[in-house]
Amino acid sequence: MQQAGSEVANRGIIRHGQTHRVRALRRRDGLSAVDSVVLHWPEYLMEAAEVGVYMFLTCAFATLLQHPASPVRQLVPNVIARRALMGLAMGATTVAIVMSPWGKQSGGHFNPAITFTFYRLGKVEFWDLWFYVVAQFAGAIGGVCIARYVQKGALGDDAVRYAVTAPGVFGRGIAFVAELTISFILMITILVVTNRARLERYTPYFAGVLIAIYIAFETPLSGMSTNPARTLGPALHAGYWPALWIYFAAPTLGMLVAGEVFVRIRGGVAPYCGKLHHSNNKRCIFHHGEPGASE
Repeated sequence: MQQAGSEVANRGIIRHGQTHRVRALRRRDGLSAVDSVVLHWPEYLMEAAEVGVYMFLTCAFATLLQHPASPVRQLVPNVIARRALMGLAMGATTVAIVMSPWGKQSGGHFNPAITFTFYRLGKVEFWDLWFYVVAQFAGAIGGVCIARYVQKGALGDDAVRYAVTAPGVFGRGIAFVAELTISFILMITILVVTNRARLERYTPYFAGVLIAIYIAFETPLSGMSTNPARTLGPALHAGYWPALWIYFAAPTLGMLVAGEVFVRIRGGVAPYCGKLHHSNNKRCIFHHGEPGASE
């Protein structure tokens, strides 16, 4: 364990003419469960905190915009306008999380479907995958818990309903297709942009804009999740289980298909890294491609 940790710690990665003091795993650097926890526990806690913040703010903005007693709801009676405001708020939150020091180090996934896709593409180690997923779900549940405590009952109002994601008026079939589609678009965008030298630094903004658009316009179809952890946290508190499978299966399937399409288009060449923002001086626990693999 000591040798593996030391090799990873001292490695530098040269990319686009710059040296980044990061820790990048090579294929032969596979770690055991214990080694993964010992070496990578900061990233796991960062992912949990990122999802926790995201869910806390999701609940806070949902209450502010939807609760009947909220002055904002009274000031903005139009449903579409309120959805647009929610989209702007959560899009900005997404950008802020990915661009934060924690997001730059952990990769800023805060979504099990994204982590699974990067694992499928060979960027994430086996045990990192599972510890990330556990951290993400724990963070989502914890974030809603804190919001529930802070808001003292307002979050449970029928108009807010713990910010659950539920199928819209067209039913579960349309909700499944909608979640699969928006998840595919989000993941393919992340993969394309992060692997373009001139665009990679803007990946958080691309993701944030998509989240904002989805919330504003797709919400009536599926409630807009693209994230199994984002759905489980509210569902656990609201006791809403009937359509939970949609928000586990559709986002994961959509993103995995996006990963497969991306690799096939590139003739089997995997993405460079598993971070949404990797041009920084934070350590990296993911597998890196060869320098120059990014176009």
